[in-house]
Amino acid sequence: MLRIFLSLLFVAAISTMNAASVKVSRIDPTDWYVGMKDPSLQLMVYGENIRETDVTTDYAGVSIDSVVRLDSPNYLLVYLNLKDAQPGTMKLKFTARKGGKTKGSFTASYQLKARDKAGEQRTGFSNSDVLYMLMPDRFASSGKYTTPQATAQLRKTLNDYVVDRSAPSLRHGGDLEGIRRHLDYFNELGVTALWLTPVLENNSPDNSLGYSTYHGYATTDYYRVDPRFGTNEEYRTLTDEAHRKGLKVVMDMIFNHCGFEHPWVADMPSNDWFNLHEWLKESKGTSNPQGTSFKQTSYKLTPVLDPYASEIDKSETTQGWFVPTMPDLNQDNPHVMKYLIQNSIWWIETVGIDGIRMDTYPYAYAEGMAQWMKSIDNEYPNFNVVGETWVTEPAYTAAWQKDSRLVDTTYNAKSASLSAERPNSYLKTVMDFSFFDRLSKAKNEETDGWWEGLNRIYNSFLYDYLYEDPDNVMAFIENHDTDRFLGNGCDTLSLKQALALLLTVRRIPQLYYGTEILMNGTKEVTDGDVRCDFPGGFPGDTRNAFTAEGRSAEENAMFNWLSRLLHWRRGNDIVTRGKMKHFIPHNGIYVVSREYNGRGVIVILNGTSKQQTLDAARYRELFAGLAPTDNNISVPTKDVITGKQVMFGNNISLSPRQTLILEY
Repeated sequence: MLRIFLSLLFVAAISTMNAASVKVSRIDPTDWYVGMKDPSLQLMVYGENIRETDVTTDYAGVSIDSVVRLDSPNYLLVYLNLKDAQPGTMKLKFTARKGGKTKGSFTASYQLKARDKAGEQRTGFSNSDVLYMLMPDRFASSGKYTTPQATAQLRKTLNDYVVDRSAPSLRHGGDLEGIRRHLDYFNELGVTALWLTPVLENNSPDNSLGYSTYHGYATTDYYRVDPRFGTNEEYRTLTDEAHRKGLKVVMDMIFNHCGFEHPWVADMPSNDWFNLHEWLKESKGTSNPQGTSFKQTSYKLTPVLDPYASEIDKSETTQGWFVPTMPDLNQDNPHVMKYLIQNSIWWIETVGIDGIRMDTYPYAYAEGMAQWMKSIDNEYPNFNVVGETWVTEPAYTAAWQKDSRLVDTTYNAKSASLSAERPNSYLKTVMDFSFFDRLSKAKNEETDGWWEGLNRIYNSFLYDYLYEDPDNVMAFIENHDTDRFLGNGCDTLSLKQALALLLTVRRIPQLYYGTEILMNGTKEVTDGDVRCDFPGGFPGDTRNAFTAEGRSAEENAMFNWLSRLLHWRRGNDIVTRGKMKHFIPHNGIYVVSREYNGRGVIVILNGTSKQQTLDAARYRELFAGLAPTDNNISVPTKDVITGKQVMFGNNISLSPRQTLILEY
């Protein structure tokens, strides 16, 4: 296995320990790579009384910079310098001591590996990609980990859990192998990258209310794939095969918090490892906050950038825990941040992921996260990371993008802690919650002459001047935390308008699994109702929506429409490199264009429930140099979806809520 257990690592003998009782259970990272631009390596050694040991090594090219003894006796941080190291097996000698006297020693073997490729050769996702977001537990199951034998074996090492597909908030049994078996489906659809919600171990027990951590956002082991999803090797296999099929893989990470069952909670490495940790003593180590000083985050992200914010508002946002079962990590602790930075690098090197989506980005301390992003950017200059920045105002989102002019980049992190000023985030890509929010409102409105309907979209895009790079903004119409775009209905006309915009404007588009087959649902009862199983992904399903035969006529119509658009978009310079222009909605019609080297695409949306006529003369500037300058425009264009020729003349009749995507 890629995950190397310490019972296999420790090969040299333990000499007589006498009174000193020292036991080592693991080392994080489980192995490491030589040839990094940053040669430093933090080893977090876990073990009973391990703090009272000295560490040495005689491995060529490796030196020990420092040894940090934390508050808990059961952790030891060893900082190494690997500047001149070569791949091989390094021996670490641990010498126990008590009262200044040596009580024995033992050695551990630690693997240093060669990198598959240089950091510059790792290319992340970009606006040429379309990300397809899916939840491993809900997408597809190989059946490998849900057999009675497999379940019995898993329960020997995992806390209590139930696999029950009839319960929306319990585990359903999807896994990585199930996803791998459907890679051809993604190619058929036309997406280019897969964003999997977190795949790391979530060893939290199901609670009495019928909720579990099937979603993956409560990490209990940063170096292990959840065994219900598979193994580290299977994750690598999935990624390798995806690459062979032209698909990228984006990993979902969470640095703001971990799961309550992480070993750090029961035995905190240091008193400042978590924010507001005192309540754990009050609750006697449980996740029950009643009668304690527990503080939950306000979920209000605006104070983080608000120049007038009070200290209490800022601290409630960044120090409060997300929920009582998700302890809030202290990114101001340099050892915590070094651990997290190394973890993301380890997954890039070990599995070969092509990007990272960082959950709850502004909840964490900005200084620590900026340090993480700078480290990633330095090691992998062509990599990409997108941060979840859930505020619906473009100015807020833009301020989090790398090199933003909206923040004070001369900020001195040493002289301030909770300040409205923020350093350069180095975060290349941010999420466009403004687009999502405006579109969610517009779909239920008539486009008028001023503010409602598709005017909302126009009035969102006009603020793109705030972004340093609008091409590195990720847009979406729905995700795992929102209602499905279709709600509890099936308005395919509005859905097509949303997808047409999403896939043609200056953004990195993200789709949510099942949209292509009209999956709907809302969060009225539980989040699980917008995270339903993909039909055909699980043994025993009565139909298989991965095939045309298993889809209804309506589902096939939507799948085919979207697939044509996605395949047209793939490798299309007009969309990925073209200049964007849009027109204020006129007579309820919104027009957006992209142009590159004399070629272009025009997206025409009737934002009303009435028949409308597009006056082509109003848009003659789109064909400057290609058509006469008078009002008698007659330019041949092609309907991207149907392939039919459409003459862009004086009048184009549009049916209610019609979408036209015309290429010239």
